[in-house]
Amino acid sequence: MKILSVVGNRPQFVKAAPVSRAVRAIGEEVLVHSGQHYDPALADLFFDELGIPEPDHALGVGPGTPTGQTAAIVAALEPILVGESPDAVLAYGDTTTTLAAAVAAAKSDVALAHVEAGLRSFDRRMPEEQNRVVTDHLSQRLYCPTPTAVTNLGAEGITDGVELVGDVMYDASIAFAPAARSRPGADALGLTPGEYVLVTAHRAATTDTRAALVDLIAMIGAIDGPSVFPMHPRTRARLEAEGLLGEIAGIDGLLVSEPLGYLDFTALLLTARAVVTDSGGVQKEALFHGVPCVTLREETEWVETVSAGWNALVGLDPDRLRAALATPPPAGDPPPLYGDGRSAERIAGSLAEWLA
Repeated sequence: MKILSVVGNRPQFVKAAPVSRAVRAIGEEVLVHSGQHYDPALADLFFDELGIPEPDHALGVGPGTPTGQTAAIVAALEPILVGESPDAVLAYGDTTTTLAAAVAAAKSDVALAHVEAGLRSFDRRMPEEQNRVVTDHLSQRLYCPTPTAVTNLGAEGITDGVELVGDVMYDASIAFAPAARSRPGADALGLTPGEYVLVTAHRAATTDTRAALVDLIAMIGAIDGPSVFPMHPRTRARLEAEGLLGEIAGIDGLLVSEPLGYLDFTALLLTARAVVTDSGGVQKEALFHGVPCVTLREETEWVETVSAGWNALVGLDPDRLRAALATPPPAGDPPPLYGDGRSAERIAGSLAEWLA
């Protein structure tokens, strides 16, 4: 079999690491990097750290509006699909790159498989929700991380080609946690393990308007005690454009750092007392490692993290944030909600059987 895998940002690099290894063990993979994550140094770091092969095709779309990026990726993928003639396209998650890969595959009459299918926040205003819904409805193979995802697809009439495989990010967390533990982590930043909060923010709803950025600054300012914010390049650019970067830097107890690779970020996460985030993937990564999570949203596609008591949804309300951070986590280790760490093997085996 010949699989054309399309990736473009941090979460997709993490997901692709175990899947690429499993696919290449039994077939051929052509790897395409869209360039949606447009900090080349950071993207290269992820590839190196995670052992992902060099992309066979680098599209280099760079920054732009979601519509512009989607159009550029679709246009660039069309001749690659013709030239490579893959048996199937493999798309990951819910980004602009995901949507573009799905549209390009459908328009080129190439079979499409979706890793992390069936997730729903039920907020169609979210770009990620739009991307995942369209991709699921164009896919012939839908690899679901949770039973909830399978149920969501069934409610939309999608039952053919649906498989419950577990979460490939859990595969990655198991594989790379030992290497992350060997990193300096908190010590390198002068932080005391167990006493700081790790902050991430990059979504459009949190950063695309001045009002949202002002709310974000208020939320970070509401954290009691030391915190560290590895700032996403997109978030930094928005703060600079609005003249608010100094407001972040002036928050008492906050350390703003450069963006981090997967291993250094995981090292910080492992010894944080909590994480505050607007990310989908970080919600899961926190649960994998037994770190309480507070999510700056009113909904989540990862509902299991909330029902298990390891994740609190607080929107952009500083009082709810303070209350969530003051609430002790559940006793014991988090339950095994996302499979057994062999999801990538199941996906590769399913692809081989399907395409045979």
